[in-house]
Amino acid sequence: MQFSEHDLRAAVTAGALDDHSLSRLLDFLATRQSSVPRIAATPAPQFDLAHLLWYAGALVVISAMGLFSTLAFSSMGGGALTATAVVYAFLFTTAGHHLWHARNLRIPGGLLIAIAVSMAPLAVFGIQVSSGAWGQFGQPGTVHDFYVWIHGSWVYMEVAAIVAAVIALRRYPFPFIVMIIAFALWFMSMDLTPWVFGHENFTWDERREVSVWFGLGVLVVAWFVDRRPLGGDFAFWLHLFGMMAFWGGLSLKSSDSEIAKALYCLLNVGLVLLSVVLRRQVYAVFGTLGVAGYLGYLSHSVFKDSMLFPFALSAIGVAVIAVGLFYHKNQDAIAAWMERYLPEVVSFLRPPDER
Repeated sequence: MQFSEHDLRAAVTAGALDDHSLSRLLDFLATRQSSVPRIAATPAPQFDLAHLLWYAGALVVISAMGLFSTLAFSSMGGGALTATAVVYAFLFTTAGHHLWHARNLRIPGGLLIAIAVSMAPLAVFGIQVSSGAWGQFGQPGTVHDFYVWIHGSWVYMEVAAIVAAVIALRRYPFPFIVMIIAFALWFMSMDLTPWVFGHENFTWDERREVSVWFGLGVLVVAWFVDRRPLGGDFAFWLHLFGMMAFWGGLSLKSSDSEIAKALYCLLNVGLVLLSVVLRRQVYAVFGTLGVAGYLGYLSHSVFKDSMLFPFALSAIGVAVIAVGLFYHKNQDAIAAWMERYLPEVVSFLRPPDER
């Protein structure tokens, strides 16, 4: 929650805060702002028609140049593809720079810069088609195949997207640009499998293992980004795609051990609890899906002939709701208790504004 000085003075008028406390609070906040270096914050996106059109338009352009490209688009040839990508990048960068600086329209300007960044993989693909520089795994196919098939040669395009996005972020600190980095990292978690094991005919378990460890590495990066006061939520997309790679690889592991399946459920319960500590709902979403999957396994395999299982599961669901109601009623006291007893190693992972 964010409060302005006007809100605080209104609290004094309403009797919820006295003048002396207000003065001390304003002095503290002024000292905090001067002591913590921050990048100028980008306005938070709102769910209104203008913002919806801005984001929808950007996603349409990005998708049109990649996901929805057809074979005819790829038949232009490598040089034409690279030229198209460069022209698009130049035009969208120019327009985005104008909106960002001259018009102070950070959100549409940042989205245009993001479109320009998304042209980097297409440009690299065109260069590789023209030069034949595909590396040890050969040409993987068309531009559209980048979004369909796993192949070691796509790594060059993913690296290009990440480098372009990092360069853009230094000049235009817009959180949505991190989405391109996270998306490229997610694809890289799959396309790196041939590089890690040294052969193209990798097994499902090898792909899953790379996904788990790569996703965990992205989450570690996201936690460190969270600790930096950057004036915006730059870590959201890293948390999301990191969890997709980590949780997805972990959930696809097959095992005949009931103990291993129970530990998987406990891990997902831990993700739900971690979401409360880190204030990141994405962990709760994946954790809930994992728990639901385990309960579904119990109902269809372990207790498929038990009449009491649906009733017992219903009781557990009611208990979970009751715990949620208890937490909602006592969340301030629980937060204060956590502040007092939270281990230092866990507190380290929380963003500065959440500690």
